[in-house]
Amino acid sequence: MMGLMASDETRTETRTETPTEARAQARAGSGVPEVPGEVPATRAWTTWTTRLLVLGIVLAAVNLRPAITSLGALLEEVRDGLGMSGSIAGLLTSVPPLCFAVFGVTAPRLARRFGPGAVVCAGMVAITAGLLIRPYAGGTGGFLAATALALMGIAVSNVLMPVIVKRYFPDRVGSMTGLYSMALAFGTSVAAAATVPLTDALGGHWQPGLAVWAVLPALAVLPWIPFVRNRQAPTATVPSTPPPGPGSQVEKPAEQQPPLRITRSRTAWALAVFFGLQATAAYITMGWMAQIFRDSGVSAGTAGLLLAVIMVMGVPLAFVIPRVATRLPHQGPIVVVLGVCGLAGYAGLYFAPVGGAWAWALLLGVSNCAFPLALTMVGMRARTGAGVAQLSAFAQSTGYLISIPGPLLVGVLYQHSGGWGLPIALMSALMVPQIVVGVLAGRNRTVEDEAAR
Repeated sequence: MMGLMASDETRTETRTETPTEARAQARAGSGVPEVPGEVPATRAWTTWTTRLLVLGIVLAAVNLRPAITSLGALLEEVRDGLGMSGSIAGLLTSVPPLCFAVFGVTAPRLARRFGPGAVVCAGMVAITAGLLIRPYAGGTGGFLAATALALMGIAVSNVLMPVIVKRYFPDRVGSMTGLYSMALAFGTSVAAAATVPLTDALGGHWQPGLAVWAVLPALAVLPWIPFVRNRQAPTATVPSTPPPGPGSQVEKPAEQQPPLRITRSRTAWALAVFFGLQATAAYITMGWMAQIFRDSGVSAGTAGLLLAVIMVMGVPLAFVIPRVATRLPHQGPIVVVLGVCGLAGYAGLYFAPVGGAWAWALLLGVSNCAFPLALTMVGMRARTGAGVAQLSAFAQSTGYLISIPGPLLVGVLYQHSGGWGLPIALMSALMVPQIVVGVLAGRNRTVEDEAAR
């Protein structure tokens, strides 16, 4: 994966050197003055810092889901160890979207004050601390609090990933979104597949099986440290269109642009609801799918592998889908294909959960790739870095608020009905409005135009 980006970087160096150098060369030939306060290319942006940023994005993305899928693989053991009921376990699976909604909305403000790099670095530190503390916090309350700490770090990083991509790689939004979505899917699937074997290797206790995942975010802190100290790079202006010609206006830095009235944009609302419904399906899957297979008669190890298959489908597709989406004027057809796969997977899970388990896992894995599509549309539905920051915060925070009841409701339905028929029917029913709003969000429009009306 990094080799692919290395070749991409080689092509970029041959063509334009670096984003800042391209702007300097364009202004030198066109007579457009330098933006006040912009640092020359040789100091502000080098090949080394570009590659370090790519590495940081990849490592950060790898850590955005293991806190959740590792818990899903051991949910039964954690429930027994902490004495949780099905309803409390449903509440636990609803904690991720709640934290993402509450803390994600603060990410743009924190990024303006401290810089995106510093906020993502702090997020990796929070994930590390939360994953180390939660297995040994003692009791359900301490477990939930430590989980919330880790999810706080995930939330701010979730929101800032599209912002960082739009700002530093404006001509490669699709490929860079695909790269970190692929890394995210890789981390998600590895945690789902490896948690049970790691737990067995560490003595069979669930506490070290969960705590071991703190190693990855600790490593992810390192490439972001230079961006904590370098305040200039996170606030540099990168145009989202080709370098301007004579008489053109240069885009203002994000902190100098007035905020959009984002709630006036129908596209922003459609994207927020689409994000919320796909997040509902994703967190139900991460929190409950392994348990669904286990209750159907599948062993714990195989159930973890089936969950891993669902997540690992995002590794190739998360790279392909954003690249295809950026080449289409309307992303609606992709939304429909993913939704139909989800409906087919849920139908199979209802009628033959064991006999066709691997096929249903593949179909649900394809459907789960609505997440990288949503992130890609966030980058496409706004023209400027500031617009992407606002849209990302609004769509993700509103979307995660929408997704909170889903995993909790699944736990309640499971406990009171004594089976998985009603929960699976709920998952299927939610796929229909997801398709509808996804088609609306995929229209070729920008929130800047709609918010100005």
